[in-house]
Amino acid sequence: MSQKQMKEAFVSNHNGTSVLEITEGLCLPALCILCRGLLIIASQHLCCSSHTWRTRFFIDFAFLIVPLVTTLTIFASFVLLEYLIVIIFGAGLLYETYCRRTCYARMPVGKILEKFLKISIESEYIPAISCFRVINSAFTAVAILAVDFPLFPRRFAKTELYGTGAMDFGVGGFIFGTAMVCPEVRRKYTKGSRLYLTKSLYSVWPLVFLGVGRLVIIKSIGYQEHITEYGVHWNFFFTLIVVKLITSLLLIIFPLNKSWIVAIGITVFYQLALDFTPLRRLILYGSDGSGTRVGLLNANREGIISTLGYVAIHMAGVQTGSYVLKKRSHIKDWIKVACCILLTAIGFFISLYIVQVNVEVASRRMANLAFCIWIVASCLILLSSLLLGDIILNFAKFLIKGATVPCSWKIIQSPAANRKYSESLVSEAERKEPTLCLITAMNRNQLIFFLLSNVTTGLVNLLVDTLHSSTLWALFVLNLYMFTNCLVIYVLHLQDKTVKLW
Repeated sequence: MSQKQMKEAFVSNHNGTSVLEITEGLCLPALCILCRGLLIIASQHLCCSSHTWRTRFFIDFAFLIVPLVTTLTIFASFVLLEYLIVIIFGAGLLYETYCRRTCYARMPVGKILEKFLKISIESEYIPAISCFRVINSAFTAVAILAVDFPLFPRRFAKTELYGTGAMDFGVGGFIFGTAMVCPEVRRKYTKGSRLYLTKSLYSVWPLVFLGVGRLVIIKSIGYQEHITEYGVHWNFFFTLIVVKLITSLLLIIFPLNKSWIVAIGITVFYQLALDFTPLRRLILYGSDGSGTRVGLLNANREGIISTLGYVAIHMAGVQTGSYVLKKRSHIKDWIKVACCILLTAIGFFISLYIVQVNVEVASRRMANLAFCIWIVASCLILLSSLLLGDIILNFAKFLIKGATVPCSWKIIQSPAANRKYSESLVSEAERKEPTLCLITAMNRNQLIFFLLSNVTTGLVNLLVDTLHSSTLWALFVLNLYMFTNCLVIYVLHLQDKTVKLW
């Protein structure tokens, strides 16, 4: 076998792992982000000095990127141990913050919590959504290179036919995260205006350029491909284009608050088509039943037909975004939102079990009903974890005078009965938008980070014999690769540069 064939075989024919294991690994970054915020508060209180951009970058990299790398590699079988370490570390920081509180110092904890539930926060910006998008981007960036190394567990690789692999979450999570902040949800376009559809259509031209560019480069250099992922010519960018075009039309016809009905309708209709028509056979075996790749549809059948499932995931993301981005100011309202999303996620996981037992197991290749339910459930549980983490982080900020944490809610009003603490909660530093933040930097230039990760992944594969790399060398390469990508995005952010292609 040639080197290309060996690499293609290395990432093919896998059956995935359990939904529980993927969920455990997915929610760990939410705890790490909480610990990162608590550490920043503790260091501000103890050191009484602001961090330099280098210090903040290393803190963010250590808490956001390094745990992802280790969870997907050497600690893949010890996720519960990682949870225990992170929870103990976070609980210790929170306890230390409570003991050294500068506000309500002589008040019992019950009264402090009562006051905390009455505060108002600046809710125009939802940090949990930014963190969600960044976690998904960072996870994808680590996985697309790590999968080529032996230390990456094969059960985390993309599944061939049925099952749930950690890498299967990437595309669905990206589409869900994009949908939560799409122009329709943010009311950027006036519905019914002549420019609405025109702008939606115009916004996909960079994706066309990137999709065609990736296709030409991959074919010209003979880079390894996993054909059953999307097909011979199809790729992730083409899926995004079709999803964007279809959902733009659907959102003209249906109101935002009915997006969940559209999502359910599409997935149910699609699953019925898979069960009672030759559609499933076409996806799996081609029009001749023997796996032919002759003709445009046969060559790209997985990518073309699976877009229906991704359209449903996008509409579910639109529904979630329109709910989360509603105007709320009181912290107690956001606690209700987080709990509501968490309960919805649990309901989806129960539905997933029922569907997989009675209908069909999740399949990334088809993006069937079970797959869509799994993606939405995973996205909701991650989002609820991030919301609850930010609420805990704001409680810590509530206790320390002038505490600030990048990419978190800002406390703008304390209880009226304690006006003497009001000014301490709304310091000048708190009013300013923080700049020393890797999360904000990655969220700001998410597409550039994704492109950079793909380019550097290709370069590493061309320069390094990934199949025969030792564990230490693979860890070094993965961390250096992520460090380089993150540093480039971070410097762009420090220079106040937002790279937009439209």
